[in-house]
Amino acid sequence: MGKESIKLIANNKKAYHDYFIDDKYEAGIELFGTEVKSIRMGKCSVKEAFVKIENGQVYVYGMHISPYEKGNIFNKDPLRTRRLLLHKSEIMKLTGKVAEKGFTLVPLQVYLKGSLVKVEIGLARGKKLYDKRADIAKKDQRRELERDFKVGKMY
Repeated sequence: MGKESIKLIANNKKAYHDYFIDDKYEAGIELFGTEVKSIRMGKCSVKEAFVKIENGQVYVYGMHISPYEKGNIFNKDPLRTRRLLLHKSEIMKLTGKVAEKGFTLVPLQVYLKGSLVKVEIGLARGKKLYDKRADIAKKDQRRELERDFKVGKMY
């Protein structure tokens, strides 16, 4: 089987800022034709989205897919609940983890894998304010080092 091309459509940077990501899962997503066309054009956002498990099914809420311009009557609600497609064993494992205190599921990115639309979801633990501050300090420190290194190279 050849290497399938992966094209990133939407990324959730806020999730990495607000949560510690413990585990990542790749899930398919149940979509209508006009939604797929809209995603192919890059009109998708997962910034405010979250994932819930209900009745043994995994759903993503708040994922915004802009209506397709040429879709007219076939367009669906941009913020409708969409079902994620995972194996039953994965759903059972996630159900057990989410039942533990402090764990939640967040969509991390939406991408095209070959001709299929995939959503990467992360099993996440919430960060405290001091964790976020430490991350920001680390990022600033790394940026400073890179800047110093870049300036030092010129001479």
